[in-house]
Amino acid sequence: MDAAAIPAPGPFGSPSGLPVSSDFAALRQKLETYLRPEDVEKVEAAYHFSASAHEGQLRISGDPYISHPVAVADIVSDWHLDAQALIAALLHDVMEDTHISKQEIVDRFGRTAAELVDGLSKLDKIEFRSHEEAQAENFRKMLLAMASDLRVILIKLADRLHNMRTLQCIRSAKRRRIASETLEIYAPIANRLGLNNLYRELQELAFEHKYPLRYRVLSRAIKAARGNRREVVGKVLQGIEERLPQWGITAEVQGREKHLFGIYRKMAEKRLSFSQVLDIYGFRVIVRDVPSCYLAIGALHSMYKPVPGKFKDYLSIPKANGYQSLHTTLIGPFGTPVEVQVRTAEMHHIAETGVASHWLYKEDEKTLTELQQKTHSWLQSLLELQSASGGATEFLEHVKIDLFPGEVYVFTPQGRILSLPKGSTPVDFAYAVHTDIGNRCVACRVNGDLMPLRTELHNGDQIEIITAAHANPNPAWLAYVRTGKARAQIRHFLKGAQQEESVVLGERLLNQALRPHGLTLGQISTFAWERFLRDRSMRSKKEVFADIGLGRRLPVIVARRVAQAQDLESGRPNVIKPKPAGAILIRGSEGIAVQLARCCQPIPGDPIIGMIRKGQGLEVHLHDCAVVAKLRGDRGRWVDVEWETGEDRVFDVTIRVLTRNTRGVLAKVASAISEEDCNIQNVSMDNEQGIYTAINLVLQVRDRMHLAKVMRGVRRVQEVVRIGRLKGDVRS
Repeated sequence: MDAAAIPAPGPFGSPSGLPVSSDFAALRQKLETYLRPEDVEKVEAAYHFSASAHEGQLRISGDPYISHPVAVADIVSDWHLDAQALIAALLHDVMEDTHISKQEIVDRFGRTAAELVDGLSKLDKIEFRSHEEAQAENFRKMLLAMASDLRVILIKLADRLHNMRTLQCIRSAKRRRIASETLEIYAPIANRLGLNNLYRELQELAFEHKYPLRYRVLSRAIKAARGNRREVVGKVLQGIEERLPQWGITAEVQGREKHLFGIYRKMAEKRLSFSQVLDIYGFRVIVRDVPSCYLAIGALHSMYKPVPGKFKDYLSIPKANGYQSLHTTLIGPFGTPVEVQVRTAEMHHIAETGVASHWLYKEDEKTLTELQQKTHSWLQSLLELQSASGGATEFLEHVKIDLFPGEVYVFTPQGRILSLPKGSTPVDFAYAVHTDIGNRCVACRVNGDLMPLRTELHNGDQIEIITAAHANPNPAWLAYVRTGKARAQIRHFLKGAQQEESVVLGERLLNQALRPHGLTLGQISTFAWERFLRDRSMRSKKEVFADIGLGRRLPVIVARRVAQAQDLESGRPNVIKPKPAGAILIRGSEGIAVQLARCCQPIPGDPIIGMIRKGQGLEVHLHDCAVVAKLRGDRGRWVDVEWETGEDRVFDVTIRVLTRNTRGVLAKVASAISEEDCNIQNVSMDNEQGIYTAINLVLQVRDRMHLAKVMRGVRRVQEVVRIGRLKGDVRS
């Protein structure tokens, strides 16, 4: 809309004499309770500006469009956000839906409000190849906006809440899609920021629109059950209110019905019918201070028997979103389980409205509590995840892990508590402490004992990470890490390492491919390289080498083109000289760019051949490997390779030993292997008709001669019937 169409501004940019809707009048009354009068005037000016900009626009429901921004501002006012955030809430759609520019908002309401509106506008959808990609990209933008200024995400959450409240006007397929997105993304973010009321309402509304039939059936069942269970609730409430004063505790006691979505999720996860879900009512006891919390639990446990294992102390160890409370489950009247939460009034306020909404958009970190700093650190870690992730979809995958944690609390050697997702390992712990510790991690101690890095951590474990200066992340870690940060940092490191190794490998492969042309890389002139790079729109030789090493370009084709460029520069005819290309030497320790094929497990001494695999680099196979036989026709991808002598390292190889099924035979085989200075990496056994046992062993050997010695040693065991080498890893 043209700026001239907006009425002339009065004080603070507000149009003079315009009527105010009843919705905004109610909002203004709320704002006057916590904002200065001049700030309230600025917010009203933004209301008139937005109403004029959206004049004539209607929502799908038929309501004037301005009703939506006012409702969003009303929701954020419940969190006592400042005037700039309220202005942004009222203007959050003007840049997208009207002709108002960012500069006009800067001129009228200041740069801060304009930046918030701009941040919200950037979260809007653009065209993508798929809905999943669009969802991932918008999620990435949203979390990055949250990391830079939390007010952006708070307004966006309020926007989503009002849209969910008015979703019934949209067609059913779109309703279900928006409801799914709300359950997967917006509700978990609200939970992570401690906005419990918002979290619960988003879940309830999403449940109603995603599964309307289930919602109606469950809602009717709960209404029917209310009458039957009213006696239990009344009895428990009266009992608690009488018992606490006897212990000298002043408390407010609330009985509440659990949310529909929570009951539905419990039924789905535990495969229960509604009649089997007994604890649909919970009780909340709000006391004066922390000692009273523990005293109240004692009073409750003296009144009803507690259910073993159902006491949780979130006072000493708060949840990551700042939630603090004591939880206990009691066996109430008629054998009904009763869940009780005990907390202080301040904890109750934080549990309902969230710690984040009041302080995170302020810049003074010195005034933040330890709890607030933890949330602040999480928001900042989103920026790290973004830089380490390969794209929006990968970023979404990493952060979703952190949004659905089911937490476990562990200790550093200094006694500091860290919260990690359930199922986390020492590698997750190492990255949670610091990225460098994660990257240099080689071993760990759990409660003082050396343990494997894939060990699952439990509440109360004390973890010590052992590092080495030259250690690097292991690709195998990706199979068992749980945190988004650990996964992103490992992938980021491996991509960088693969790129460097691919450059070295690509240089070797191109040099080999140039030999039949009578050339070496050192003989290619700068002019020839520049011509080759210009014709293919590439930036550098390094990029060419990396593409060859990663299998994106075939070395024989690149060599031919480079040779042609060199011949043009030198003026000589392009004649291929018959000269042997030579083989690439394989040490077996090259890293990510050169891999030994798991399908045939070559070891030094075996005849081998190399295959360039697109995006993966050089893969080394046995000459008689089945994969090689299938792809023999694609000669451009095959490379001559040879083992480099004198390398002191071990290689995995699999053998199969058929033995008589007698007591202690595995110990005898293992002893024979150990006598030949060989390590057993993995063992699996198959029982064949009860008479014989087949033992599959993954061994670590130096070369083919070492393997032959090991197999001779095993063959000497009396119970061994047959022994042979398997082409492939039994673990894969």
